[in-house]
Amino acid sequence: MHTPHIIQNFDQAISALRGEVLAMAGKARHNLESAIRSLLERNAELANAVIADDDEVDDHERQIDKLGMDILVRFHPMATDLRLVVSSMKISMNLERISDHATSIAKRARKMSVSQELQDTTLIEPLYTLADHLLRDAMTAYSDHDAKLGASLHIRDKELDRMYKEATATFGTRIENANGRSQDYLHLILVVRSLERVGDLAVNIGEDAVFLEAARDLRHEKDRDIV
Repeated sequence: MHTPHIIQNFDQAISALRGEVLAMAGKARHNLESAIRSLLERNAELANAVIADDDEVDDHERQIDKLGMDILVRFHPMATDLRLVVSSMKISMNLERISDHATSIAKRARKMSVSQELQDTTLIEPLYTLADHLLRDAMTAYSDHDAKLGASLHIRDKELDRMYKEATATFGTRIENANGRSQDYLHLILVVRSLERVGDLAVNIGEDAVFLEAARDLRHEKDRDIV
């Protein structure tokens, strides 16, 4: 059972830090989902909303940095508490980059919305679904202190890499016979590249969750199994 720290404000600060990270993750996921919807539905207004909402994610990152530094300076946390602060600050950087990719997708969706509908756009849906699942499970690993789940993301991301290569090859072939739609296919290539990067960033978050719970740095380990 969790034993409260003697200094009550420390527990409040840790709780606020965790809450801010989870809120940031929720917003980043929402932005990514909205960006994909704006692309599939050819909805420029929704794309504009995603671009505007990126500022909110940046605000979360600044607040997490402020809370993390305040905890380090005021309370000098040790062991698990120190790892929580460090992991939370690192995760916020990855979430900010995920939201940046959502913004990039929204900008491409806005450009494509003025063109005639392109049926091949739906080919991105499986990549988005897998990328979103990886991000969701990465944040679950963080919030539940589940090192095994965090470590499992690396293998699952390989499927996203395979799908990315396949989609890129397909869109590249389409460009050769694009009939004036080569620019739209180039947008789709860059959209799936962003989704592949979201998967990589989710893996980073999973690794931070492993560090938090098991005090292991998986970045350069060949054996990523967590017993």
